[in-house]
Amino acid sequence: MNYPIIDPILVSVGPLTIYWYAVMYLIAFGVFFLLGRIRVKSSPTITNTVMLSDLLFYGVFGVVLGGRVGYFLFYGLDQLVEDPLLLFRIWEGGMSFHGGLCGVLVSTYVWARNRKLSFLAVTDFVAPLVPIGLGIGRLGNFINTELPGRVTEFALGVHFPCHAVIYHNVLCIGEWEPATRHVSSLYQALTEGVILFAVVWWFSSRPRRVGFVSGVFLIAAGILRLLTEIFREPDVTLGYLLFDTVTMGQFLSIPLIVGGIALLLQRSRRMFGLVR
Repeated sequence: MNYPIIDPILVSVGPLTIYWYAVMYLIAFGVFFLLGRIRVKSSPTITNTVMLSDLLFYGVFGVVLGGRVGYFLFYGLDQLVEDPLLLFRIWEGGMSFHGGLCGVLVSTYVWARNRKLSFLAVTDFVAPLVPIGLGIGRLGNFINTELPGRVTEFALGVHFPCHAVIYHNVLCIGEWEPATRHVSSLYQALTEGVILFAVVWWFSSRPRRVGFVSGVFLIAAGILRLLTEIFREPDVTLGYLLFDTVTMGQFLSIPLIVGGIALLLQRSRRMFGLVR
């Protein structure tokens, strides 16, 4: 089966061009707001839609700026040096989950501090709202024919167009690569979007110690990314970082897991009165 080719441009009228990738982000932000309205009803921290809208406004800047800067910092610093304007051409793809997460954490911290709210209480509110947006973003990667998977004989493997894998297989000639590959963008849409959402939303459906939901999100997101990277071709400019098997995505996910475990342990110690 061949990879389904979708025009990355949704509509183009005169000088106005709307890309699917940008639309995916708008949908993700919309879903965040809709889910947030559900959680506002029972949240002691974010208590109305005005606060939710304000928080989303900060989050948009955090995810876009952090995701874009993180992408070039972790995966393509040389590209940015050659063409600094790449930073602003978001419609061409190139966003880092880990960079976006850092950006959201910074913007959330600023928002919470300005309103004298607990940072962890706010991140506990935000965490269940994030995964669906991550999954939608991966659909944007799918439309852009990004994140080619590793070569496989698995029945669900597909033939990628040569232009999408030319840097991974310089011998690819013609329209389609003869070998089949995992569609890693859809794997990550399923895990980072659907599965992560189900886990964190379910965990947050009952009252939890402040920081627990954030900790579970970090651990689950890190583990799922570690697993899906097994099927994803490592970035061509970096290759494998360790032992011919560890990718940058996996390397950056380890601090998420460690940080999540540390947060749960720290909050548990406080819960049982072991920290004064």
